Amino acid sequence: MSTPTTALPAGAALGFSYEYGLDVDLNYDAGAATPTEPNWQPVRRASAIAPTAPPITATAQSYDDLGAPNDQKTSESWALAFTALVNRLASGLYAPEIEALKKYTEPDAIGTASIAHVRWYDKPASGAPNPNDAYEGFCSVSFDRGNTGNADTGSWSFTLTGQGRRIQIANPFTGWAPSTPVVTSVLPSGAAAGELVTIKGTGFSAVTGADGVKFGAANAADYEVVSPTVIVASLPTGSAGAANVVVKSPAGSSAPFTYTRGA
Repeated sequence: MSTPTTALPAGAALGFSYEYGLDVDLNYDAGAATPTEPNWQPVRRASAIAPTAPPITATAQSYDDLGAPNDQKTSESWALAFTALVNRLASGLYAPEIEALKKYTEPDAIGTASIAHVRWYDKPASGAPNPNDAYEGFCSVSFDRGNTGNADTGSWSFTLTGQGRRIQIANPFTGWAPSTPVVTSVLPSGAAAGELVTIKGTGFSAVTGADGVKFGAANAADYEVVSPTVIVASLPTGSAGAANVVVKSPAGSSAPFTYTRGA
């Protein structure tokens, strides 16, 4: 008999509620004679994305159950709720994904004209997405105007009600495009060769390689990317005075940040 483990594997990280994505197919028309290739548009400024899929069951009870219930899943009834901020374009229209969903709720959106095509999936802020947590489906759409206070930021509260079962798909999220690093501070000032300095900024998650951090013309003797906004580096050998700090990633190099070093 094996003993259950209570510790998570090394490298396990805590997930956050905002690490989920939702896309709307801008091309979908259930009544079209010829299906069109999906044009997936992410729903931006979304929050509270909450998919549900309660099972539909039928009794399979028999004498062998000795009077106990025996309900087995025969299908499911999925739905997805979320909110999105009201973003207005110069034309007066809302964001394209909101306009796409809104059209399925108009007075003449009857029958197939009321069906939308959407997908939703795990979308972590960093690291690999869960390959099994991704679905698409066809649904009806309803919405309410939210945040109606005088000083509130306008929002929409949407409910998508599934038409048929969900379809499990390969997770379409392949990771965030790396951003060019930006250095905002290097502390403490006056550090000497071999001492540690903390570099703060943004876009550090993809920084790798021997030339990822440079002080003047010299590569950092050693460095560690602590987070996307923090690098701890060992100052290489060099002369006292000004030394431009540059952080390099596949997306490009940061603008030089002037640092005053000791001997």
